[in-house]
Amino acid sequence: MADEKDSALAGGELPEIVRKIRARTPSRLLVGRAGAAYRTSTQMELREAHAAARDAVRAELDLQSAFGAAFLERWDLLEVRTRASGKDAYLLRPDLGRRFDDASRAEIQKNCPRESDLQIAIGDGLSVTAVAAQVPRLLPLLHEGAKARGWKVGRTLAIHYCRVGILNEIGELLNPRVVVLLIGERPGLATAESLSAYMAYRPRATHTDANRNLISNIHGRGLSPENAAARILNLAAQMMKANTSGYLLREELPTLG
Repeated sequence: MADEKDSALAGGELPEIVRKIRARTPSRLLVGRAGAAYRTSTQMELREAHAAARDAVRAELDLQSAFGAAFLERWDLLEVRTRASGKDAYLLRPDLGRRFDDASRAEIQKNCPRESDLQIAIGDGLSVTAVAAQVPRLLPLLHEGAKARGWKVGRTLAIHYCRVGILNEIGELLNPRVVVLLIGERPGLATAESLSAYMAYRPRATHTDANRNLISNIHGRGLSPENAAARILNLAAQMMKANTSGYLLREELPTLG
């Protein structure tokens, strides 16, 4: 009986309930087997997904390749880096990714306006692939939405070897009301293109994860850039109204398309 069911899966003759379950999740459910192992096609898909995840983590963020010349000219990103000297140091020493190096601190203080309503930063994080895939659509939507609300938006930072804790130093250097960090999520076997938006109200050196809010799973099979932008802007407005962020603030979801 089990062999007959696996033959049906292999031949694509799936019962309606199985098709509905598989349509609702990227997880590899009810994929069938060959003896005691996955079928060859499933095994190859897993190896491909694992390779994509490794590539996403190890890749270096090149702004020209990720965004193109027109995007960079339009949005005037300020390219800076943390104290991690390279990818290996970044992966082995998370603390180095939470502080800017001295040259970058000076560049930020010299070239970025202070006291903005909304300060956006882009961090490579653990998936350069996610940054390249999602930011070109998401960043313009955030700028347009902030402009429509009458907010002053700071110069966007593009941060190499970035960890979430960099939010605190951005807050200390520029004192914006709300900081949004768009950063590549740790890739899995479902997707290597998932972006997160970490947010904080007036972040300071003493802040922890408890003082931050998170909107995650921004990717093709998750939260779209359009819906992500709506949620980010809505949550930023909540933070400005409540003068706080983190566990004290519960996100009120806007109506999403």
